[in-house]
Amino acid sequence: MAEARQYEGSCHCGNVRYQVRADLAQLMTCNCSMCNRSGAIMNFVPKEDFKLLQGEDAVTDYQFGKKNIHHLFCTTCGVRSFGRGVGPGGKEMVMINARCLSGVDATSLPARQVDGRSR
Repeated sequence: MAEARQYEGSCHCGNVRYQVRADLAQLMTCNCSMCNRSGAIMNFVPKEDFKLLQGEDAVTDYQFGKKNIHHLFCTTCGVRSFGRGVGPGGKEMVMINARCLSGVDATSLPARQVDGRSR
């Protein structure tokens, strides 16, 4: 398992920017209707490991299905760079789209496939 490191992420236009401490050995993709269309490569981190630097007022929230995750999109460019939700055991989590991390080629890293379509 890789060690967690500090990364910076953003949407395409830069209105939403954040710092996150994440272990990119824990990436996943999902085949649910949202992820299948958006192509996100995700990593879930505890809320404490995420710091929104800019853009709380620049995101809009979208929920669907069981409404477990707040899919947050930049209102200017439409990119979903992170989301918020509750993980197993009720712990607040943040979903990071690894494709939005500076200096990271998320497509070159292994990702576990999750069957979100069946949930």
